[in-house]
Formats: sequence, structure tokens, C-alpha cells
Amino acid sequence: MRIAVLGVGLIGGSIGLAARDRLAAEVAGYDPDAELLARAEELSAVGSTHDSIADAVAGAEIVFCAAPVGVLPDVARDALAAAGRDTAVTDVGSVKRDAIAALGGDPRFVGGHPLAGAETAGVENARADLFDGARWYLTPTPTTGGLLYDRVQRAIAGMGARPQAIDAQAHDRLMATVSHLPHVLANVLVAQAAEALAGDYSERFPEVGPSFRDATRVAGANPAIWGDILGGNREAVADQVEAAAARLSDAAELLRSGDQDSIAAWHAGAAEHRRGLLAEDRAAGRLRELRVLVSNTPGVVAQIALALGDGGVNIEDMALHPSADMSSGAISLFVTGDDDARRAAELIGALGHDVVPVER
Repeated sequence: MRIAVLGVGLIGGSIGLAARDRLAAEVAGYDPDAELLARAEELSAVGSTHDSIADAVAGAEIVFCAAPVGVLPDVARDALAAAGRDTAVTDVGSVKRDAIAALGGDPRFVGGHPLAGAETAGVENARADLFDGARWYLTPTPTTGGLLYDRVQRAIAGMGARPQAIDAQAHDRLMATVSHLPHVLANVLVAQAAEALAGDYSERFPEVGPSFRDATRVAGANPAIWGDILGGNREAVADQVEAAAARLSDAAELLRSGDQDSIAAWHAGAAEHRRGLLAEDRAAGRLRELRVLVSNTPGVVAQIALALGDGGVNIEDMALHPSADMSSGAISLFVTGDDDARRAAELIGALGHDVVPVER
């Protein structure tokens, strides 16, 4: 397999390393920063370097666009213009709205976003195991080519990640809630603390405790990158900021009431919610195969993948079996456990497709 990586920072470099080690892939690299690209080659994050996007994507089966969010649509557009008709192009941006609006009509484009990263940036910190166990969202559209979607999800699963289809707008709302809002709140907390303490500690701020350090760990992180992310997802993030402000107002009223039992119950409720949100995934069970009979119509794979993702069923693996005349075919879907298999069959049946469980 030959892949191209456009942008060789932490994520792009880690894709290159994982693809080389896990997929035995030939990795072509491009980055507008020639020194960074040369460094990526020294670290074996890419196997070859190229002066243009067109040269990098030539002959690639998958192109990973790992540029900053603000320029991702342009980079992916250039990749699609240069790539062959059977090349899948995906990205790694944490905001999907602009990319899908610009590129979602091309059947070769599969929007993506790995939930992986590190405290340190740069290709020097790239790791082949960065994606191990990490959720990697894919945002197909009704026009996404089924074979190309399958190729992308297989590749990222092969690199250790857990692919899951999700609607692009739902993805951006989710990220606004669990990823982008915490950055905003961390910025607000440090600004409030600095202003509140400035008068009493004009020469040196006091030492802070672990709760403040933990709550503000992401404050001011990489302004260039996060400026793009927060600007790109501005409406969804602003909605969450306003919702958080309303909850803070309610919390202020509760505290002023002095009702210690109610305050303790509120605090305990937060602990319970946190446990639920951070709970580890369900224990893995035996993979169950479902064979889905479909007609060869555009978007059918994306339709099924999105329906299962919305229904909370993750596709652990997938295989396509087109008929000889390409007019119809079957999709083998592998999910974990009997419960997910039953749920998947219900969801797919509701779409009007025949589902046959495969016993092994």
C-alpha cells in the first residue's frame, strides 16, 4: 500500500510511522516547511519527500491531510484535484463543517478526526502507537464511495484506532461539548484568577493547588491551532459557552441559598455524571458478523455506517462483496457481542436492507 501524508507534525508524523509499522505501507510526505519535511524523513515518519502535493499523492491509495484546520479544506481540495479516481482522501481536523461543506460532494473524500494527541507537538514527538485504542471518527456523506470508505476505515483500524461513523454536524456539536468548551473554560479560569489576585499579589502570585492546575491544563494551548479550531466551530462552541454560563448562574444561586444538603447533592451528581462520561468502553466480547444484502447505489455504505454510529453500535471491521456485474452485493459487518448484533440488525432492517447473521 502507498499512502501520502500532507503535513508532518505530530499527527501526520504518527500516521506515517503507524502506516509504515502496522500496514507495511510506503509513505510519501509533503509539507510546505522543507526543514520539517526533511526532519520527518530523518525520523522515518515518511519514506520519501516531495516538493508538491501532486507529486506526493501520485499513486497513493489513501491521502491523509494533516494540515491545520484553517487550511485543511484547501489542502484536501488540492489533493483531490491531483489524485486518481480510485484514491481516498481523508483529513484529521477536529472541525468538520467547512471541510464537508467544501468537499463532501466528492465521493473520494472521507472526513476524519482521530481523538489522539499529546502534551507535546511536532514530528519529533510522533509515535507509531499514538492511535492505539483511540476513537477515530469518520464523517461520510451520501455521496461517499463505499469501497473508498471501507479502505479508509480498514487502514485506521490497522493502525490501532477504533473507527466510527458520525454525522459531521453531530461531530462538531460533540467536540464543542467535550473538547472545545474545556479550552474556553480553562482560558476563563486563568484570566479570572489572574485578575482577582492581581490586587493582593502585585509582585508574585501565590502557589496554586492541584485542582487549579488540573482544571486549567489546556489554557492557552497552541494559540495558532486552537484559534483555527475555535473559529471554525464558533457557533457550536458559542452555544455551549452560553449553556455553561446558564449553569454557572444556577450554581451561584444554589451556593447563595446556603442549603448544604442541596449543594452536597449537586456535587455528588457531578461525580456520578463524570463517572458515566469517563467510563471505559464495555468489555470486549466475541465479534459477530452480519451479512447485509444491498443494491449498488451511491451512499449505501455511508448510510448504514452512520445509522449504526448514531445508534451506538461500533463497526469493528467491514468487508465488501460486490456481485460480478456490480449491480448489487453484500457487506460483512463485524460488531462486538450479541447485544450490538441484535441492535445492528434492527437498525439496518429499518433502512430496508436484508440482514443475515453469520454463525462461526
